[in-house]
Amino acid sequence: MRVKLELLMPLLAQYKTPAWATLVAGFFVLFALSLSMYLIFEHLSAYNNPEEQKFVLGVILMVPCYAIESYVSLVDPNITVYCGILREGYEALAMYCFGRYITACLGGEEKTIAFLKREGGSDSGQPLLHHASEKGIIHHHFPVNYILKPWRMGMRFYQIIKFGIFQYVIIKTLTASLSLFLEAFGVYCEGEFNLRCGYPYFAAILNFSQFWALYCLVEWYTATKDELAHIKPLAKFLSFKSIVFLTWWQGVVIAIMYSLGLLRSPLAQSLQLKSSIQDFIICIERRWALRQLFTSMCSLLNPTSS
Repeated sequence: MRVKLELLMPLLAQYKTPAWATLVAGFFVLFALSLSMYLIFEHLSAYNNPEEQKFVLGVILMVPCYAIESYVSLVDPNITVYCGILREGYEALAMYCFGRYITACLGGEEKTIAFLKREGGSDSGQPLLHHASEKGIIHHHFPVNYILKPWRMGMRFYQIIKFGIFQYVIIKTLTASLSLFLEAFGVYCEGEFNLRCGYPYFAAILNFSQFWALYCLVEWYTATKDELAHIKPLAKFLSFKSIVFLTWWQGVVIAIMYSLGLLRSPLAQSLQLKSSIQDFIICIERRWALRQLFTSMCSLLNPTSS
């Protein structure tokens, strides 16, 4: 049954975030802000690779952005949807920065395409034989290997990866804007799997879009891991993917569990609202996420590492 917005507003007006949640979340947010500002200052003080570091800074800023918006949403659940939209908008920008960062580490777009063509040996786009040892061929993982033929490294491969990553930026921005429009008319219903609301459709579209973007990142890592060995690409890929993709899926899982009545612990019951549970977890997670970013991005602070 659909929960009407006008019936939900009195509940939101009466709800007050528990003091313990505000204090605990506030501590972790302050810690994340302090560490992120320190990491940003360190990059600016050792600005040895501007073409790479300017995109790194864009990724790092995602942590304080997430932390602040989640904390504000936790304290005032009335603006949860609007904070979430701003958070998702910056998430799209961070995805763009990460993609450009990897390209910059390869020497820019022209050198990246030249490297892929050199590794692929051909960019003809002709059908490929299934031979796992063939150089310059990127074989797909299950279950995509049953749908698509292997990709040969080259211009076409670069275009596929580029569009595969940035389609998520476009779709994320569009769905965030549309959710703001639907929320104004009370038909977005965040976290409610009601077919008369916009949330379940947006969740399905974003899940597919994220899967493809994540898959393209995996294939991009497969193609460039040797060339990018000096920046330890695995740690960076895992750190970024855990921040962007796991946060979204975490929200969907919480919404499903809340709808099924599975969140019955005293902690969850004291927070009452599923959005508050997600915001509280994000405030704590940002400290771990920043630690991962700090570890994976420190190589750029050493001028001899690139």
